[in-house]
Amino acid sequence: MSMIFHRIRTDRGCQSYLLGCSETNSAIIIDPEISQMEHYLGLASHDGLTIHYLLDTHTHADHFSASKQLSAQLNAPVIMHCNSPAPFVDMYVDDGEIIIVGKLRLTVLHTPGHTADSICIAMKDRVFTGDTLLLGGTGRTDLPTGDPEQLYDSLFNSLLKLPADLKVYPAHAYSERTHSSIGEEISNNPRLQKKDRVEFVAQMRALDLKMPSQLTESLRANLSGGKTVEQFISDARRKISFISLEQVLRYSQSIAPKFVIIDVREREAFDKGHIAGAIHIPRGQLELRVNELLPDPTRRIAVYCEYGIISVLATSTLREMGFLRAVALDHGLNLWRELGYPLIESRNEE
Repeated sequence: MSMIFHRIRTDRGCQSYLLGCSETNSAIIIDPEISQMEHYLGLASHDGLTIHYLLDTHTHADHFSASKQLSAQLNAPVIMHCNSPAPFVDMYVDDGEIIIVGKLRLTVLHTPGHTADSICIAMKDRVFTGDTLLLGGTGRTDLPTGDPEQLYDSLFNSLLKLPADLKVYPAHAYSERTHSSIGEEISNNPRLQKKDRVEFVAQMRALDLKMPSQLTESLRANLSGGKTVEQFISDARRKISFISLEQVLRYSQSIAPKFVIIDVREREAFDKGHIAGAIHIPRGQLELRVNELLPDPTRRIAVYCEYGIISVLATSTLREMGFLRAVALDHGLNLWRELGYPLIESRNEE
């Protein structure tokens, strides 16, 4: 039996894995990350694989899992430990259970410590360690449901008792190394040199680590299956079209403008400088004021904000409300200003 194996790494060091059985063409993705969705699908298509399972080794706090989105797209179940609070999990597993993917057999090890729902996945020649064991490090224990006592037991009484030549593939790698082995980590991993429980726990509690930059949003999305801000923007961007700065400049200076131009920034920003003829409707008031200020839904509408992000959401909302000719200004007023295009201050219009 031959296994098809792909390691997928992001710029931030997140690592996920696509495992396929070449005889049955079935596959599983371990720790899928939201920015790599098309990459996974492309790899699977290239190798003729059907993705049957999506597995998260734990509730991630520093990046966004793609499990829920891929599950909906592929009709494939999401697998997590039974301690996982995520409502979108389809298949709960626990210590010692086996997941069968074609002729591949994946054994679940419950390894709490980094999180209460952490698991590792062992195979004949390798183990996927999630954030329980990293290359030259371990998962931190100061995030929600982390516990250094549990991590000690998971490492020294479970994971590190696996065969020394078993390859270690973690969910994060912060150097060019892709993997190591159980034996290498036992010998060389600085955190594992504290073999006494009290010393190991003290070591973990003494770590002064910076909180992940996306902690709150990652936990919210991964615990609930809710959308990230980037997903909202990306979804909205796919539903709309755009217009260039140059075109809007021409239209704003013409005698018979082809567009109704809408500025969705706040009042203070609008007063300091806006495109000539723009109507001011702050994004937060758009749904409430649009019928009053835009009585003709057939008109062409150009929407802008400072950096071209809020305007994307506003334009998508307008299209959903029936203003089907609404478009977003490509980029935003920040670039308009950099190009030296004219702006009008409110006091000059009085």
